[in-house]
Amino acid sequence: MIGTPELILILIVALFLFGPTRLPELAHSLGKAAGEFKKAQMETEYELKRLDKPLNDKDTKIYNLAIEMGLDAQNKSTEQLVEEIRSKIKSGETLPVRKASI
Repeated sequence: MIGTPELILILIVALFLFGPTRLPELAHSLGKAAGEFKKAQMETEYELKRLDKPLNDKDTKIYNLAIEMGLDAQNKSTEQLVEEIRSKIKSGETLPVRKASI
């Protein structure tokens, strides 16, 4: 990690390179860029959490129905599965008949 003496040395070098008039502009630009980076990072984390959330009961039922109908349900959204189920029903294909166990 950077300690206090190293930080002071970096600030002195930056002062000599950019001058006292450009240093506040540089600091402002750096702060703005850091803020934009943090915002993008938070948005990405939110999207990842949203994608990883567990399926609710309705989504689980749709997923199970698609599997029962012989559809490939992996890597498909609930909306995609609903459309495939609808198209299979419209085409006249029926569900396989299960035998009831007594």
